Amino acid sequence: MRLKIFVSVFIFCAITVSAQKAQRIAYIDMEYILENVPEYLDAQNTLDSKVTKWRGELDKLTRYIEKLKTDLANERAILTQDLIQEKEDEITLKQQELRRLESLYFGPKGDMFLLRKQLVKPVQDQVYNSVQSIAARRQYDFVFDKSSDLVMLYSNKKHDISDLVLKAIVRDRKIKQNKEKQAAKKNPTKGLSDKQKKALAAKEAARKKKEEDRAARKKKIEEARKKRLADIEAKRKLLKQKKEAAKKKKEEDKKKEQDNN
Repeated sequence: MRLKIFVSVFIFCAITVSAQKAQRIAYIDMEYILENVPEYLDAQNTLDSKVTKWRGELDKLTRYIEKLKTDLANERAILTQDLIQEKEDEITLKQQELRRLESLYFGPKGDMFLLRKQLVKPVQDQVYNSVQSIAARRQYDFVFDKSSDLVMLYSNKKHDISDLVLKAIVRDRKIKQNKEKQAAKKNPTKGLSDKQKKALAAKEAARKKKEEDRAARKKKIEEARKKRLADIEAKRKLLKQKKEAAKKKKEEDKKKEQDNN
């Protein structure tokens, strides 16, 4: 609460002190921006899925502990003191495990905090950098977040630069994707794990083998075609030779007959 008051007073004083010159003020709607950034939605869905899984584990363990307590209450009258102590120890251990998991998953530096930082913070940083760039380029003195705890009683839509921030994010994403595509063409295995590299190498080997097989089949077909043409040409020549020989023999026989007459 003190922080909010301090921020409000600071902004008021800053605007008052520099009232002599025209102030350039803009605002963004962080919720609107993040809801329209695919990377943020993907990160949030991944985080929500993990949280659902963790809460399911905790709920399952909680139900198990309640069952142990119920069973002990129902059976206490017929159990020996040693068995009662054993069941109470089991309940205590399970309760300790529950508290440990709650701290592990949802503690100040638990898995949810770390995963949110890993998934969501890069997108928030992207928004922040875009705001900084736009504010510097357009020379804004102040840029507020409409969806933050700082209450905005009135805002003129013409001062809303949320769409400008979204356009800047989309532009930066396209530039990054183009750079990644060019880098991937130059070095396809850069940034890949050993497993992905092996898969890519296997895929490339399969592609080359397929091309080699296709070239071998094409060569075989071409050789068979040439052989057929050669066989046809050889038969044609042989037939021609036979016809010429027959014609020559016929002419010789005719000449002999004329000479005998």
